[in-house]
Amino acid sequence: MRLVQKKILVTLAALFVFAVSCKETFLEVKPTGAITDAQLVTKAGLEGQLIGVYSMLSGRGDFYAGNTNWFWGSVMGGEANKGTNSGDQAQMNEVQNYNSTPGNASVTNKYRAMYEGIARANALMRTLQNPDPTILASDLLRIQGEGRFLRGVYYFELKRLFNNTPYIDETVDYQKGINDVKNDKDLYPFIEADFQYAVTNLPATQAAPGRANKSAASAYLAKVYLQQKKYDAARTIFTDLIANGRTSNNLPYDLLPRYGDLFRVANDNSAESVFAIQSAAGTGSINNANPEFVLNYPYNGGPAGCCGFFQPSFELVNSFRTSALGLPLSDGSYRQPANELVTDQGVAAAAAFTPDAGNLDPRLDHAVGRRGIPFMDHGAHPGIAWIRDQAYGGPYAPKKYLWSKAEEAAQQVDKSSWTPGYSAHNIYIIRFADVLLMAAECEIESATPNLVNALTYINRVRTRAANTAGFVQNLAGTGPAANYVISNYAPFASVAEARTAMRFERKLELSGEGHRFFDLVRWGVAATDLNSYLAYERTKVGASPFVGASFTAGKSEVQPIPQTEIDILGTAVLTQNPGY
Repeated sequence: MRLVQKKILVTLAALFVFAVSCKETFLEVKPTGAITDAQLVTKAGLEGQLIGVYSMLSGRGDFYAGNTNWFWGSVMGGEANKGTNSGDQAQMNEVQNYNSTPGNASVTNKYRAMYEGIARANALMRTLQNPDPTILASDLLRIQGEGRFLRGVYYFELKRLFNNTPYIDETVDYQKGINDVKNDKDLYPFIEADFQYAVTNLPATQAAPGRANKSAASAYLAKVYLQQKKYDAARTIFTDLIANGRTSNNLPYDLLPRYGDLFRVANDNSAESVFAIQSAAGTGSINNANPEFVLNYPYNGGPAGCCGFFQPSFELVNSFRTSALGLPLSDGSYRQPANELVTDQGVAAAAAFTPDAGNLDPRLDHAVGRRGIPFMDHGAHPGIAWIRDQAYGGPYAPKKYLWSKAEEAAQQVDKSSWTPGYSAHNIYIIRFADVLLMAAECEIESATPNLVNALTYINRVRTRAANTAGFVQNLAGTGPAANYVISNYAPFASVAEARTAMRFERKLELSGEGHRFFDLVRWGVAATDLNSYLAYERTKVGASPFVGASFTAGKSEVQPIPQTEIDILGTAVLTQNPGY
């Protein structure tokens, strides 16, 4: 009997093993830490995906891939040299010289980072098609509005830098159809549609500061219209924003009273912040602490001690010279020897040096580190001691967004990586002064110009700059560090005069903030302005940073489509931009 029972048990066990081995479902074990579809469709899952879309704004660790555009907008706009020396990050030399090649790794990384942001947005949109039924309809509209806003941001970056690239949204089958999407469609209608959806569906305010709201979406939509020279459509939106726009945390838009306060952590998400890349220190990931700016500190001293990139150009600094009346020398005479700033170019660190004593716009010393002038609370900038290769990059250092000793003491600096250049400073993409100046441009360039409104907007920006309480003070604390002289414009006599003032005001107010190149392209003056800049800058730092540099109209306005992408998809799908 026992023998029979034993045979039965063995047989049953064999049958069980056979049955299981046929199905093999026991091998399908969910990886530890993996997120299931059921988790993704919850409110928490959707919010987590959305945060992932936001995170690509900073480029996630690449020096050039995020949306600050310190290189693509400011260096290429003539506001700064690459800086450091010729060998460090040498692939950017050709970009600075308007001679990018399709194989440039950083050009490719920028392209791919924007598509990573788009892919994350599209994944969010697909998840939103079957959400948990318990999620409020208002939350679903908000999450989708933020996702489409961000997708619009990333496509706008691609449009401005690469012209038309493949348009892929959540309806494209990533497994089957993604390799067939050509770059033969204008991206602007899709970008406008995303921002318009965001304007319609985003709330006026958000529970968390820094999230896109209705006003931020409106500002971006107007900026997209402006870049296409749709001045009347943009003017309508800007006019409403100036009167009624509010930050994500429900502050009415306004200028901070003191210009320098814009670049301190304590004023992140202030009344002037329309939309900014959010940053934080000490989170466990340095990628949360503006990783794009990590190279842009003085070399061998001062905050961080690395790496000497993003050195403001001679031309930019000279642009801050003002007349006896406190107005810019915007006719180009700031390049004349009598109006150039006194610099310590070629002056040894131990040699005596007296900073320029002429009339200057006070915004200069909030934007640029120069010898003998206080560098926040780090003492006076010592000159060549903080410059890696002065003959290559010039005598100046960047200053906006760099941390102060007080911010370091407040643990607003992340020192967990190879350099303490990571900080908690938010980086503006659009701020209210930018809105005022874009609105002024629309008033000047629209079918029915209103120079009175344009003057009001421009002078509002200049009035803030003239606030003596915001001037950089000397080390003794007894007065201004330089001879700051600034005043407002008188009524404009013509559209041409207003246009000149507005364009120069954008250069001064927004220097180093990633706008200049795109402004020059929009105005149709990039070739003239930038070739003139190159010729002038060569007389100051020598030809070495600009060997072979030349802006070619009809080509240099955009970057090449990365060759690796063309190799993958083929020339029948991706068409290279003209001239590359």
